[in-house]
Amino acid sequence: MEQVTITKASEVEVREIEWLWYPYIPFGKVTVIQGDAGDGKSTFVLKLAAMLTCGEPMPFTDGEGQEPVNVIYQSSEDDADDTIVPRFIKAGGNLDRLLFISEKEKYLSFTDERLVEAIKMTDAKLIVLDPLSAYIGEDTGINSANEVRRQFRPLIEIAKERRCAILIVHHMNKATGQKAINRAVGSVDIIGAARSVLLVARTDKDRPSERILAQVKCNVAPTGNAIVFSVGEKGIEWIEETAKTADEILGNMCAVSGRPDEQLSQAKEILSQFVGNEPVPQKEVMNRMEAAGIGESTAKKAKAALGLQSVKQGKLWFWCKPY
Repeated sequence: MEQVTITKASEVEVREIEWLWYPYIPFGKVTVIQGDAGDGKSTFVLKLAAMLTCGEPMPFTDGEGQEPVNVIYQSSEDDADDTIVPRFIKAGGNLDRLLFISEKEKYLSFTDERLVEAIKMTDAKLIVLDPLSAYIGEDTGINSANEVRRQFRPLIEIAKERRCAILIVHHMNKATGQKAINRAVGSVDIIGAARSVLLVARTDKDRPSERILAQVKCNVAPTGNAIVFSVGEKGIEWIEETAKTADEILGNMCAVSGRPDEQLSQAKEILSQFVGNEPVPQKEVMNRMEAAGIGESTAKKAKAALGLQSVKQGKLWFWCKPY
């Protein structure tokens, strides 16, 4: 019989969760980003990678960003020379900080020791595996909960030990009409193992270049707001935040009747008085809302209801009326 080791709660060193991009991508955890083929998941991830390698602040966050970091990017679907690197250049990334683990001799997997060694060697803070089906292991039944969990455990330990963010790109199934959390291909344990799950989808057939990022779930923070962006010749351009949920984006939410939310009405009234033709810093808006006892999510719902926009000036975000 193996020796049993017991740890008291009093012996555990408590620490706060750190973030690559709050509340979407935590350090020390696994995040899954999913969507239909051709909807821009990889392009979106490469844009984030480019910003991180240059130390730019993440979209719709106030502040100066953080120190530039190294990013390991593994893709079995796109080649580095004619697709990944050209997209990365267009996104303005630092080429010396985008790194690839060679798979010429052997394909990489979640349990591959080379993954750990590469992270130690490079101190990479973001590791991208695109797509999940190529890296979960050739002998793993993607629909088997036990097999999926067994493959994820080493990956979870790597993220925890190295304090890095692991982002897995995944496809959605064709089962329309289901909740977003059930739309991932394979076992529901894929979504269960991830601490944050993101969705990239198209917004409207009349706006073919427009996309939206929504958070399907987050186990370690409040769910974030959705972000609208466009994919065009100039790469990705950020448009605005919105209070839409992943289920609403996929068309799975039924209309709910009832009396109007009093806090939402109050938030709309404050914004109507506070945000005029001149842009107002997002931080000031949130301070005003906090003083009134209104949360960020409600504030952004009110913003969407009033048709206000987010604009970036320098490194800061502002709210204003449409031009």
